Amino acid sequence: MSISAASSSASWLTVGRIQTAAAISCGMVITGLFTFPFFRVLSSIGQGCLLLCALAYLKQFRQIAQFRKWPVYAGFALIFLMHLAAGANTSVPNTSEFWRDIILQLPFLLLPLCFWILPPLQSDDLKRLYKLLLLVTTFSAIGSTIYYLFNADYINELYIHSKIMPTVPDHIRFSLLIVLSIAVGAVMLNRGALRGWRRAAVLGATIFLAGFLHLLAVRSGLVALYMLAVVAIGYLLKKRDWRKAGFVALMMVLLPMVSYFTLPTFYNKYHNTKEDASKVEQTHSANNYSLVGRVYSYQTAIRVWEDHPLFGVGKADLRDEMSARYREFFPQIDEEHQIQPHNQFLFYLVAFGALGLALFIIAFYYPLWWARRRHAPMLVAQYIIVTLSFMVEPTMEGQTGLTFSLFFLLLPLSSVADCRKEQVVRKGLKWRPA
Repeated sequence: MSISAASSSASWLTVGRIQTAAAISCGMVITGLFTFPFFRVLSSIGQGCLLLCALAYLKQFRQIAQFRKWPVYAGFALIFLMHLAAGANTSVPNTSEFWRDIILQLPFLLLPLCFWILPPLQSDDLKRLYKLLLLVTTFSAIGSTIYYLFNADYINELYIHSKIMPTVPDHIRFSLLIVLSIAVGAVMLNRGALRGWRRAAVLGATIFLAGFLHLLAVRSGLVALYMLAVVAIGYLLKKRDWRKAGFVALMMVLLPMVSYFTLPTFYNKYHNTKEDASKVEQTHSANNYSLVGRVYSYQTAIRVWEDHPLFGVGKADLRDEMSARYREFFPQIDEEHQIQPHNQFLFYLVAFGALGLALFIIAFYYPLWWARRRHAPMLVAQYIIVTLSFMVEPTMEGQTGLTFSLFFLLLPLSSVADCRKEQVVRKGLKWRPA
């Protein structure tokens, strides 16, 4: 009886069903990025289900589907080990903060392991996941637009004072999700993967999100969008597609001009940024201006790093060390405005030292180097978005930012062919949006 039951279980647990379950789990991760304020654990549940899918595949088939790509995934695990090793450089009073960070950084270990064990998602499931991202981003943007229309005067005033309209998720991560969704729409439209009303819907959503990003007026998101546009123009020119390249260039000129004269949020943000930049020399302005605060967070971080150049101060002790240097060098900045280094690279430099930063850069960007001669537009787009975000935010020091950064690198990376000669991307309906 037990042998029969085991045989039945073996016949039911097929590769296709495991892939479907993995795709559903990925959908939970994506949706969970937008439910964080009211259903905080959905994304984590999705990651847990993905791990169960990987373990089920490993138990059933006794193999690792993407074994040959282990160097690509190993780099992310090394970043986790770097965080773990920092425990040796942590003071006893901050031990609990160290373990909190280890739990936060678990996706660096578990997500690459899942994608390494599992076979690549089926092409249709991969397309559905990217469409899901586009759909939930669009619905969230519509909700924010409605909120803006009912509270326009109040929100316009916020932008004068370096504040942003409330969004789900938070405005910085949301702006990055919007840019990635725009990239998804653009790639789908360019590759001819859609027909009829679906193509019209994706085109409409992509145009709407580009407009909404200017209404939201988050600097990091706008910079990422225009950088992607420059890369897209270069790619189209290389392909001698002059018409599309000209269209993208025209839109990138018209969008900010039209936004400046028609969107009060964009107009106010532009002038607020100019005023913000003009206050950099006034230290006390860090209490009221976000750009000034970031500049002094950089200067404070450098002073901390100079005392611990090779191995850093340890991430768990970083806040205490930063506070001490703020009090010593910039006492004019109130404690509640003493922010941590608003740059992911600088954050790692101070926390893990020059050696740790070098390890992070090599490990994190090796997959991009590995994929340099493979067709992977969504991988390249995500690396551009995340890297620009790193320049102005410690993006991976929160659950939403870490999940966004890592998941949308691993999703296309798992679908990039291991062999350069293997043709996994084709024009038409069968393309893989890697």
